[in-house]
Amino acid sequence: MEKLFVRFATLTAKIAGKPWTFIACLGIVLVWGVSGPLFGFSETWQLVINTGTTIITFLMVFLIQNTQNRDGAAMQAKLDELVYAVKKADARFIGIEHLTESELEKILEEVEKRGLEVHAGKPARAIRGRPGVRAEDVEAVRPKAAPRSRAKSGA
Repeated sequence: MEKLFVRFATLTAKIAGKPWTFIACLGIVLVWGVSGPLFGFSETWQLVINTGTTIITFLMVFLIQNTQNRDGAAMQAKLDELVYAVKKADARFIGIEHLTESELEKILEEVEKRGLEVHAGKPARAIRGRPGVRAEDVEAVRPKAAPRSRAKSGA
């Protein structure tokens, strides 16, 4: 069921973003507007467009939000992998999308400050604080334990 919904949401978002879809919707609104005198601009005539657009908008919000959530999660995973793969990158940036708004604002201030310094011709520097450490970097520094001997004393 979930895969079917994902396919449907993705297809709907793609179709909704096409210029021809916009033109078709504009055409529907124009036909509705031109038909006003035919129906005497009645309340029923108004209700048709109001109800139709409200229902479509209501359903589209959920479909497009689903697509955007998946796209955002995929983008974050890719960015996290890139930060992880680049040894000089600060590993603290992995998963920052889960921080609070105020925590993100502090990081953004530091990054923007660093960007202004770079554009002013100063050398790039790390943001304040201890950089994140990758697990394999910690393991590489740890001394390897000597293998235990399994020799049995014999009698």
